[in-house]
Order: sequence, then structure tokens, then C-alpha cells
Amino acid sequence: MKRLKIATLDKGWHDKDEILLHAAFQLLADFVEQEHPEKIVDWDANELHKSAWDEITGLYKWWTKTRPKRRSPLDDKLRHPPFKLKKIPGSDMRQLVMPDKKKYAGYYLALEEHARLEQEWHEEDQRNLHRLIEIRGFLWT
Repeated sequence: MKRLKIATLDKGWHDKDEILLHAAFQLLADFVEQEHPEKIVDWDANELHKSAWDEITGLYKWWTKTRPKRRSPLDDKLRHPPFKLKKIPGSDMRQLVMPDKKKYAGYYLALEEHARLEQEWHEEDQRNLHRLIEIRGFLWT
């Protein structure tokens, strides 16, 4: 296999840290879905294999079922503040007019919650990527 089709990434630009995460878990998904290791490997052979299989299936479930269900409060239909610029007197430049935070309080609360969730999700992704790397030696048939 010389090419890896990453099903979870849309076309377009993606930063390398995101590609690394998605590529690693695409390899796990391909392993589970295409190689059918549950039919080939005796995962009950010893505790090490049992533990590895538990990690493989747990990470696969997280990647394919749990992680895709993540929802940001910004996914909801919210009243977005308008983007307005005003001319700076005596200049050809413009500056952003800050919207009324009280009028758009729901949007700004959702923005704060989204930032918190993004950090939480990043940490979860990082932990699970580390878990995947730890069982890398078992991804063969």
C-alpha cells in the first residue's frame, strides 16, 4: 500500500498535526475493517494479546462511533453578530466595529464553550493517539 485514503478528512488544506491523527486512525480502521484480525489472530492467546485487542476495539469504537458525535455549541443556529467596519477619519483604512456583547450574549457564550470543548477534544485526541502508538506492534495479521 503506497497511498492512504483518509476518509475522515475533507478535500482541502489540513495542518500536519490533524493529518497525523487522522492518518493513524485510518490505519487502525483499515486494519479492523479490511484485515479482519478477529478472524485471524488468537487474541485470547495470553493477557498481552487480550489487552491489545481490548485497546484496538476500544480505540476503533472511539474513532468511528464516539468521536464523530462531538458537537459544538457553534453548530447550533445562533444569532451571529454582524461584521462591520468603519472608516478611520483622515485615512484610507478601516477598523472593526465591535458588536454589542449583551445583544449577542448567546453567541459569545457559545464561543467560550466551543473554545473549552476544543481544548478538551484536543487532549482526548492526544491521549488516544498515544494509546494507539502503544499497541502499534499488534496491528498485523
